[in-house]
Amino acid sequence: MLFLKLFLTFFEIGLFTFGGGYAMISLVRDKAVMLGWLTEQEVINLVAVSESTPGPIAVNMATFVGSTQGGILGSVCATLGIVLPSFIIILLISAVIKNFLKYKGVQAFLGGVRPCVVALICGTALTLFLSTLLGISTINSIITPDYIGLGIFAFLAVLGFVYKKIKGKKLSPIILIIISAIMGMAIYPFI
Repeated sequence: MLFLKLFLTFFEIGLFTFGGGYAMISLVRDKAVMLGWLTEQEVINLVAVSESTPGPIAVNMATFVGSTQGGILGSVCATLGIVLPSFIIILLISAVIKNFLKYKGVQAFLGGVRPCVVALICGTALTLFLSTLLGISTINSIITPDYIGLGIFAFLAVLGFVYKKIKGKKLSPIILIIISAIMGMAIYPFI
C-alpha cells in the first residue's frame, strides 16, 4: 500500500506541475510534509542536496523521499511516479508536434500556464529564503536570522556580481554550489 501511495502521490505531482523541477519543489514539499514523510527542515536539506547532486531536482527529491519511506522499492515507485506523466505527455505531443502549436487553444493554454510557473518558482524561492535564512516557517514565527547563512548568501551574490562585471558572463552555478558548500563546512562546525 505504501508503494502505491508513493507512486500515486508523485504521479499526481508530475501530472499537475508545469515548468519543470523547480516548479515541483513546492508541491513535493507540501505533500511530503502533509503526509508526514518529511519535516520542514528535512525538506530544506533535501532541496540543497537535490540541487547539488547530478540529475533533475524533482527526480532527486522524489527518489530521496521514496527511499526514506520504502527503501529501494520506494525510491523506484516515487521516481517512476514523478517521471511517468511527463514521459507520456511528451510522447503524445511528439507524435503531433508539427500541428500542435498552431492551434489558438494550445497557445492560450501555454500563455496561461507560464505566469503560474513563474509564481510557483518565485513562491518556492521565497519560502526557502524565509525559512532557511530568516527562520520563518509560519505566519506566527519569530524572525531568527541565520547570520552565517545570510553572510554566505551575500558573499555569493557579490561574487557573482563582480565576476559578471569583470568577465562579462555569469559564474557557473556549480562553482557557486561548491563555494557555498566549502564555506558551510568551514564555518558551521565551529558554531
